Amino acid sequence: MSSIRRQSIISSLLIYIGFAFGALNTYLFIKDGLFTPEQYGLTRAFIVMGQFFYGFAGFGLASVFYKFYPYYKDNIAKQEKNDLLTIALVVALIGFLLTAGAGILFEGIVVKKFIEKSPLILKYYYWIFPFTFFLLFFSLLEAYAWSIGKAVLPNFLKEAGFRISTTVLIVVFIVTGKNFDLFIKLFSLLYAFSFLALLAYLIKLNKFHLVTEISRVTKKFWKKMLTLMVYVYGGTLVGIGAQSVDFFAIASFQGLKYGAVFDFSSYLANVIQVPQRSLVSTTIPALSRAWKEKDMATIDRIYKRSSLNLLLVSIFIFSLIWVNYDNAITALDANPIFNEGKWVVFFLALKNIIDMGTGVNGQIIATSTHWRFDFFSGIILLLLAVPLNIYLVKNYGIIGSAWSNLLAYIIYNAIRVIFLKRKFNLQPFTLNTAWVLAHGITCFTLTYYMFKGLDGWTGMIVRTIFFVVIFVTSAFYFKVSPDIQPVLLTVRKKLRL
Repeated sequence: MSSIRRQSIISSLLIYIGFAFGALNTYLFIKDGLFTPEQYGLTRAFIVMGQFFYGFAGFGLASVFYKFYPYYKDNIAKQEKNDLLTIALVVALIGFLLTAGAGILFEGIVVKKFIEKSPLILKYYYWIFPFTFFLLFFSLLEAYAWSIGKAVLPNFLKEAGFRISTTVLIVVFIVTGKNFDLFIKLFSLLYAFSFLALLAYLIKLNKFHLVTEISRVTKKFWKKMLTLMVYVYGGTLVGIGAQSVDFFAIASFQGLKYGAVFDFSSYLANVIQVPQRSLVSTTIPALSRAWKEKDMATIDRIYKRSSLNLLLVSIFIFSLIWVNYDNAITALDANPIFNEGKWVVFFLALKNIIDMGTGVNGQIIATSTHWRFDFFSGIILLLLAVPLNIYLVKNYGIIGSAWSNLLAYIIYNAIRVIFLKRKFNLQPFTLNTAWVLAHGITCFTLTYYMFKGLDGWTGMIVRTIFFVVIFVTSAFYFKVSPDIQPVLLTVRKKLRL
């Protein structure tokens, strides 16, 4: 657990550097008079549609790394002959060509869907394909790096590298007289930097090998690998569909400007998820190894610790955002339209807290012999998310999407928790779960009412300092999590370095 904790801390710190640049980018995107809400919305459309196409092109290949890499490592003496990465890259290239062809073939459907409310999507539609290409191949190298225990740099490149590059592009946009055409075309190539940097890193570590000979491990497990890919592929399409439907529904019914408002709200709510992202990348190798060795004690410990620690951190971050929200929007001189996203932030944040509070249930299922359930639970999520989003967005606007997300993820995570309890007698909650909830609510309530009348930057600074001090000191004093003291010691050690 100490190795997981150490890598999670480092990854979280590096990713938060990325979020600092992301906060700067978001400020520049929403600042009145720089980008229009429609232009900001188009950048989000690139990301959502790029991920949507990635889901089709990826063929579930990342899951093959997570599940089968330990078998390749244990049974191939010379890793220079490990053909897993080569096979994945070739299959991914085929997947991209098929997806790009389908995207061009069905362009008419896109035109019909977005021509009235979001015409900018149609103008730059073909530039989504290079965005997808580099996202796809970076994601494959990222999954491979996670599997070999090198999670820190991929996490930094994915979260920070993309955002730092975006900051550079915004500077280019400003100095070129707000040339948005140049900006969005360069934006489509942003993942190229992350891909090339990670490729160079793997080559330097002597971990990148293109192999022409099929290994005996591939010959032995190819049927199981293919079966896994089919199920995970279906699950990936379902999951990405469920995650994308909100933006597509908003862009179609409300327009790109409200897509920008929803994305801004999602960005604030998703700040909460950074520790979850770093923890997922560092627990996958440990879970995969534990399942291979039938070490249920380790799996149970990771499940409970991940649930408790992620719940604690998610409440901490959400409280900081919510206690300062109104003052922050005013102080940032944002376009007035972004005031409409306040309660979207609230409900999306609750969704993320619930998702994090149930621990790494998805990763436990995905690395187990019952990984097929990940596909079926994903179908349930899609069946919930699509009709809920379409109906609620059409009738209630962007707040309807936040409601549908919250409801769908409550049911989705409840199904996964119940499955793990019944199948393996694993469940994520302990008595400390209740203490973490009570602790977070108490600290937030004290901060809110003590400084309720204090406005502006002064109010935000005072509330933030007060909340951080009472939250951290009381959590440490009452030992609401067994990992608090080791985490603080690790952070102190890193800061000294």
